[in-house]
Amino acid sequence: MNIGKELLFFFSALGAFNGILLGLFLLFFTQKKYLANNFLAGMLLASSVRIAKSVCLYFDGGLPKIYLQIGLSACFFIGPFLYYFVRSAVTPLEKTPKSWTWTLIALAVLTLAVGIALPYSEYPVLWNKVIARLIYVQWFGFLVASGVMIRGLLCKLFRRSYAMKPAETWISMIFLGNVLIFLLYFSSLINAPFASYISGSIAFSLILYLMITLVIYKKKTDELFLLLPDKPAAKKLSDSDAELWLGKLEKVMAEKAIYKNPDLKLHDLSREIQVSGHQLSALLNDGLGKNFTTYINEWRIAEACKMIATEQHLTLEAIGYEVGFNSKSTFFAAFKKVKGTTPSSYQITTNQPITD
Repeated sequence: MNIGKELLFFFSALGAFNGILLGLFLLFFTQKKYLANNFLAGMLLASSVRIAKSVCLYFDGGLPKIYLQIGLSACFFIGPFLYYFVRSAVTPLEKTPKSWTWTLIALAVLTLAVGIALPYSEYPVLWNKVIARLIYVQWFGFLVASGVMIRGLLCKLFRRSYAMKPAETWISMIFLGNVLIFLLYFSSLINAPFASYISGSIAFSLILYLMITLVIYKKKTDELFLLLPDKPAAKKLSDSDAELWLGKLEKVMAEKAIYKNPDLKLHDLSREIQVSGHQLSALLNDGLGKNFTTYINEWRIAEACKMIATEQHLTLEAIGYEVGFNSKSTFFAAFKKVKGTTPSSYQITTNQPITD
């Protein structure tokens, strides 16, 4: 082989190898086990076996016939895995439907039976002229079914008039990539003048490298290929309920002095009055026109003012820590923002000696 062919062989073979690695990663090394990831892994593994056979045959015409049989047999599973991936990605499922399981088992048994009864080594014409065409017809049928399933996503993709979620784009591109690979291989099968046997392998490698690159830079790899439902919006409190919860909030703050906890978080306070964090945030913003930090700091500063007037033995810094601030600088900044003056100046106006 010359340099060009060596590079082409390396690039295509590496694509098949990486496809196997990505398939195994999705099967065994994702933290959350989603069916969509499993079926995508199955499709990648089946495609990688098919690609590996194509690469080896293209560069070594004397490849043992058993490898040709395995490569063609793998094609029998690409379509079903693609369809089940699309179905489980668009509508996430907790477990595999029994009909899907039996379909895959039936395909495996049929493939094994045909391979044993009619091995490629003895019936190469039958495999190339009949069985291969049947496999591609089956693959095409599942492609059509998958396209019908995501026709809405494809319309959004081509019209570009709607914002698409990352998962919607991924599902659409995986489907279209599969269509491209099918067309290239089918064109080669029917000896189309523009087709090259290795073109399907090259297309697979390019698509796979794009997938791997984007997966590396995605944090939520487990859910990358799923159309998970949007989180429901927090139920908005009515005016009467808001008034009731504000009263309960004031009571909790006054009686429990929860604001003195320097590590107090929004969800800590929401649990005290038994509302969600989103509802408490909306309650403060809509009912009082304040965010959580401002609301808590106002309670802390109010308590600090009382202590400045009554706790003359404490330094201002100690008072800041006592009411819930983590540092002197944070206390002084919050005090200035709420009262418009520094704690030292406020202390002077209350005719207390400065102890800072």
